[in-house]
Amino acid sequence: MEMNDQNTKPASDYPNPGPGYPPANYPGPGYPTPGVPAPDQNSKPASEYPNPGPGYPTPGYPAPGYPTPGYPAPGYPAPGTQPPYGYQPPPGAYQGQPGAYGPPGGTYGPPGGAYGPPGGAYGPPVQNQPGVPASAWMPAPPAIPNCPPGLEYLSQVDQLLVHQQVELLEAFTGFETNNKYEIKNTLGQRVYFAAEENDCCTRNCCGAARSFAMTIVDNMGREVIKLIRPYRCSSCCFPCCLQKLEVQAPPGVIAGYVKQNWHPCLPKFSILNENEEEIFKIKGPCIPCSCFSDVNFELTSLDGTSQVGRISKQWTGLVKETFTDADNFGVQFPMDLDVKMKAVVLGACFLIDFMFFENKN
Repeated sequence: MEMNDQNTKPASDYPNPGPGYPPANYPGPGYPTPGVPAPDQNSKPASEYPNPGPGYPTPGYPAPGYPTPGYPAPGYPAPGTQPPYGYQPPPGAYQGQPGAYGPPGGTYGPPGGAYGPPGGAYGPPVQNQPGVPASAWMPAPPAIPNCPPGLEYLSQVDQLLVHQQVELLEAFTGFETNNKYEIKNTLGQRVYFAAEENDCCTRNCCGAARSFAMTIVDNMGREVIKLIRPYRCSSCCFPCCLQKLEVQAPPGVIAGYVKQNWHPCLPKFSILNENEEEIFKIKGPCIPCSCFSDVNFELTSLDGTSQVGRISKQWTGLVKETFTDADNFGVQFPMDLDVKMKAVVLGACFLIDFMFFENKN
């Protein structure tokens, strides 16, 4: 027997549900009328939407603090452009989409130093010496044509400070040790480091008149200047055997000489170039004694009429002057002076130290 499809029955075949059905207000408010499609809410104009209230963004615009669509956040480069060398994003700024303005992890520098000069044209990186932070060294200047390697530093200064290091063994026992010096610029940055090369017998038997070889290195540890002093007398009674210092820059190549001139009272020297031609004169006081004041050795022209620089033995205090031979010097020369002659004037500072200020009671 076939079963009748209940869905095909007309409404008149269903029993009357009784009085009160359906209610008079059927369907309720907010419900669509049967057989009538619901209105499309998206087709309503913006004026019919309720006001979201203060503090909400205008429809179609991003919230405050977020970039406008199509524009990068403040402080970031535009999309598709390469950031400048050394660019760092501002702290706390909007980061945008990952990888949009730089590689992940916040590294905005070019990979592999792509923006740096090829071959290190700006000079080698500053390296640490043992016990010396990198910030204490003068930054390496760019290479200069026809300039001995390592003397580029001298092209940027007109004054150097030479500080001799205190040797505790020498201070307490009187046993002479190799001298060591820090050479700094006026900002306190170390430019060079000088160390004496000598044997124990020469240091303690010959005293301040000893021969020596002084090695001067730069911040890369390269030997840039070599000072050679032979053993000679400095007495005015022997004018044929006066002091002479040879300055090599770089080592093995003569840059000039410092030669003592005979005088019965005054300490006098000549600054010579590599051909032993006189360039400057140095004249010191009659009694080079540093007693509560500086001692100045004037660097003058050949005729002695104009002063062009100075080598000053600085007063370091009563205790240090009495019990040690660690001295401080200031070396001044013209800024535009040839770097080789600057190296020779620096060498004259070490010769003056050994001749007049190395001996201590």
